[in-house]
Amino acid sequence: MIETNTGISRFYTARDGLRLHMLDFGPRLTSAIPVVCLPGLARTGQDFERLALALADGAAAKPRRVLALDYRGRGASDRDPTWQNYDLRIENDDILDTLAAAGIDRAIFIGTSRGGLHIMLIAAMRPALLHAAVLNDIGPVIETKGLARLRGYIGKLPQPRHWSDTVDIAKSLMSAQFTDMSDADWEAFARLTFEEKNGKLRARYDSALFRTLESIDLEKPLPTAWPQFEGLRDIPTLVLRGANSDLLSAETVAEMQKRHPRCQAHVVDNQGHAPLLLDAPTIARLARFIAEADPA
Repeated sequence: MIETNTGISRFYTARDGLRLHMLDFGPRLTSAIPVVCLPGLARTGQDFERLALALADGAAAKPRRVLALDYRGRGASDRDPTWQNYDLRIENDDILDTLAAAGIDRAIFIGTSRGGLHIMLIAAMRPALLHAAVLNDIGPVIETKGLARLRGYIGKLPQPRHWSDTVDIAKSLMSAQFTDMSDADWEAFARLTFEEKNGKLRARYDSALFRTLESIDLEKPLPTAWPQFEGLRDIPTLVLRGANSDLLSAETVAEMQKRHPRCQAHVVDNQGHAPLLLDAPTIARLARFIAEADPA
């Protein structure tokens, strides 16, 4: 366990011996339902830091505990020597085991992209764990255009020599999706994407992740996950969609609301896949949803 200025870095051991990491914010002894944050495919729990600090400080009715997980092969979690283990089912076991070790038996879940797929899996496997859910730019239908774009760069980033290079790389990949970012925003995003290790800059994930996308046939429609999504029908659900998203369509969001009577929707202007959850209006919208799901 490592305590930082913003939270506690905790480590747990997976069933196969890998050391897994999460960030733990806010009070442990509180009546507030905790929040669990699950990142995207090649992202880390640190993406949720600004949101977590706001929630830990009481932005959603009362101070609450927030856990932000690093999947195996991402962030401070161990890289897996077997890339095939970067699998939704194995990662889901990791999530459930980590939450059990942390003493979490019910939570409000926020899942960005792949994290939202994990929420839908949890709804099928451990529904009692879910009090409410936020799906950040993910739904039962994944647009192949967006997945093709992700496949084009995950695990294939240029090698930056300086931190300024990381900003240039981020802009080259994401500027069409995120159209209203300041220089400070781009630098913050780059520092969430890259890290310095042994004197070299590298992405915060195992580059072998690209292999998990190689076998997907993007010439055909991807399988849908409507039955899994409908497992959320009994709990409050909020779906965020980036206005510029190429992974989650407005039509899919409309159908989600049609099938789920308690599904709210919010569009994040000037952002694509996936909304960064760094701007004040989006944090306020999430805080309002959480406060409604677990009022004071």
